Amino acid sequence: MPDVGEGLTEAEILKWYVQPGDTVEDGQVVCEVETAKAAVELPIPFDGTVHELRFPEGTTVDVGQVIISVNVGGGTAPEAPAAEAAPVVQAAAPAPVAPAVEEEAEPQGRTPVLVGYGVAASSTKRRPRKAAQGAVPAAPAAPAQAAPAVVPVPVAVPVSVPEQLNGHGPGAGRPLAKPPVRKLAKDLGVDLATVTPTGPDGIITREDVHAAAAPAPAPAVEAPAPVAEPVAVPAAVQAAPAVQAAPAVSTDARETRVPVKGVRKATAAAMVGSAFTAPHVTEFVTFDITRTMKLVEELKSGTDMAGLRVNPLLLIAKAVLVAVRRNPEINAAWDEAAQEIVLKHYVNLGIAAATPRGLLVPNIKDAHAQTLPELSASLSELISTARDGKTTPAAMQGGTFTITNVGVFGVDTGTPILNPGESAILAVGAIKLQPWVHKGKVKPRQVTTLALSFDHRLVDGELGSKFLADVAAILEQPKRLISWA
Repeated sequence: MPDVGEGLTEAEILKWYVQPGDTVEDGQVVCEVETAKAAVELPIPFDGTVHELRFPEGTTVDVGQVIISVNVGGGTAPEAPAAEAAPVVQAAAPAPVAPAVEEEAEPQGRTPVLVGYGVAASSTKRRPRKAAQGAVPAAPAAPAQAAPAVVPVPVAVPVSVPEQLNGHGPGAGRPLAKPPVRKLAKDLGVDLATVTPTGPDGIITREDVHAAAAPAPAPAVEAPAPVAEPVAVPAAVQAAPAVQAAPAVSTDARETRVPVKGVRKATAAAMVGSAFTAPHVTEFVTFDITRTMKLVEELKSGTDMAGLRVNPLLLIAKAVLVAVRRNPEINAAWDEAAQEIVLKHYVNLGIAAATPRGLLVPNIKDAHAQTLPELSASLSELISTARDGKTTPAAMQGGTFTITNVGVFGVDTGTPILNPGESAILAVGAIKLQPWVHKGKVKPRQVTTLALSFDHRLVDGELGSKFLADVAAILEQPKRLISWA
């Protein structure tokens, strides 16, 4: 699994486009994976025949794990010279059982992976494991501990290695598992030493932990007697244990547990990090947006915007860009490490988009330099791409200011949480026909409420208030889009 973004640690396999035995060509897409917030298609970097798919669809795989093996020599892999016919298969089974002590092995080249080249053959080196106290090294274990720098693994070795790695044989050390898997096992109360690994090189996977945590049907003699004590009928004590030992979750369970992964996991981490790092302040303004709504209708019928999508969000985005120009300090970021405020002289305007996979916040690069027709085209492309699940990680990085339109759900407004790395976010409420004092008389007018949340470390109340007031003033009198620009 390659790192298809910047710093991503895992991805979920959404769909396989090939099956074992299929012929693939260099650059052919073989699968689709979902990273933190985007669905990405992965191409194969060589020609050959698919030998094995290591993980089924729906599996979350850590970056660096082999997900597919391909015979590049054509046909099926011969039995003896398997290292020549299926190099990827061999690369998937390096022997981390007895790695080098503290020194790195000599570079052995880099193996082609799904995206580019970059997985070193020695990437699974581990520190030596201490032998259990009082344990006498067994003769069969000697080959696994006497060849620390050997990368190719004999065909017969992987069958017995996992049993020695995870507490099922003499001289067993600490079970092999990645930190997220160890945390999962701890949360579920699973002893990793009792888990049989199925991952490459004897590594315990999430599926192994879940399988070990799943309650298995237990014999009646194994069930503890106290389980039957709460039962009203004492005569059922001997028959009750089998029923009492059944799992709590069934087809008619009142609760459903959904694994936190993909978009939801990334969103949760970002929101928690933002909420407990930046001191949020939220201000509100309610105003008459009738003139802007009339301008929207005029633009729709005009020739200048023919073929383009014109809606209130377009003019609100333009108003934000004008207000940023009048209050440039709002477009900044707090650099905790350097203890600096970074003023951005460009605006990468983020638009929160609700998609079937969750909330995405892609941004329009250099939105400040775009004309109204250009901004309309960028908004349409951004939203359609997000809803199709084709937004790339790069499109969601580098944002400087975000707009979230909760009004489409009929909500008056909200208190939005800052997108990490930004200093402000604007929530747009529903536009409703309400009684409003206009030119000294109460008339039905279209009214909305905006909410601005900002980072109080670098945005003072005065700056936040001026910015929000400017946005409202522009939308009350949209001719200010020209006079203030």
